[in-house]
Amino acid sequence: MKISIIGTGYVGLVSGVCFAELGNQVICVDNNKQKIANLKKLIMPIFEPGLEDMMRKNVKKGNLAFSSSIKEAIDKTDIIFIAVGTPSKKNGEADLTFIENVAAEIAQSMKSYKLIVEKSTVPVDTGRWIKHTIQINNKKKINFDVASNPEFLREGKAINDFMHPDRVVLGVESEEAKELLMKLYRPLKAPVVVTDIKSAELIKHASNSFLAAKISFINAISQICDLVGADVSKVAEGMGFDQRIGRAFLDAGIGYGGSCFPKDVDAFISIAQKEGYDFSLLKCVKAINEEQKKALVRNIEKTLWILKDKTIGILGLAFKPGTDDMRNAPSLDIIHLLQQEGVKIKVFDPHAMSKAKEVLNNVKFCKDVYDLAKDCDCLVLVTEWDEFGKIDFKRLKKIMKQAIIFDGRNFYDRDKLLSLGFKYVAVGRASK
Repeated sequence: MKISIIGTGYVGLVSGVCFAELGNQVICVDNNKQKIANLKKLIMPIFEPGLEDMMRKNVKKGNLAFSSSIKEAIDKTDIIFIAVGTPSKKNGEADLTFIENVAAEIAQSMKSYKLIVEKSTVPVDTGRWIKHTIQINNKKKINFDVASNPEFLREGKAINDFMHPDRVVLGVESEEAKELLMKLYRPLKAPVVVTDIKSAELIKHASNSFLAAKISFINAISQICDLVGADVSKVAEGMGFDQRIGRAFLDAGIGYGGSCFPKDVDAFISIAQKEGYDFSLLKCVKAINEEQKKALVRNIEKTLWILKDKTIGILGLAFKPGTDDMRNAPSLDIIHLLQQEGVKIKVFDPHAMSKAKEVLNNVKFCKDVYDLAKDCDCLVLVTEWDEFGKIDFKRLKKIMKQAIIFDGRNFYDRDKLLSLGFKYVAVGRASK
């Protein structure tokens, strides 16, 4: 099938490459000409495991191309996915300016029937506005359909999530739109939920907000565990065997981050508010998430006493392992809180250093874990990269000023580190 993807961020680029892998003819479009020039040279704008190899293969096969011209892409394709950014406004609402601009440009460029599919995470009722925008700019009265196809890709595992989805959600208004999208996704052999556009739009916000709530719930439990001397990992294990609850997303830590959960929770609160419902549950989810980062800093202060002029090493900067994405990364807030107390900060991340340099100031960027640990009063694990599980802790202990590790992801074997002489502080696991 002939497809264009407008927007080459995480969602757009991964979707475009994977659609090409399924044998479709795909054009990825972006108005950032430098980005498109780089993509044509096979220079990746993001780190996502397996994506570069798959992109190179499909460009070579002729299934994948890049363009800065929406008009060119629309002329050559039948299904147009809108995957542009929907950043948050100050009040938490999604800014849909890019969506409107793209919809208008599509309308002005159409010469034959097109199916326009919203792939970006958008508030409910956006589909109606896309349709309205196309109608008023569609001077030649070309026939078209609008549909919703929300994405459920996890950064770091995006290719697997695309190729082996739990479900495919299709919000459609016509039989023609339904048949086109069913045909497109048939090779994946995944369960398909076909619904109206508004329900499809709500499914994405409801899913992400529920997962964020699950994370904040176990993080609240971790605070209680710290107070009473219990082990949150055992509590989560005991809860997880209940099939009504499940073990996924019950890992206590320093809170969620990234481009989806924080933005989608804010947007869902705003959507509900606009419709006259006070979503107080999600407000608490957000508050608990912020509290986790502050609790970590309080624990560091409790252990080190005076924070001013202490040197602290931050292990991991990206919001999660498997990506270089720094958007809403917990590391940013934690570093800022420590800097407010006069702490000297050293940082290291296996893949996010270049993007971190764009957003961090007054920190020392280190070449590896051992460069990071040298003369540090403590290390704080923020992102649980696999590489950090292979550290030579005996070597680490010799070069640190104080052998103290704060594990913000409950990643390490507590007994092993204690046996090596480290003071080990985790989240919701009573320190020994």
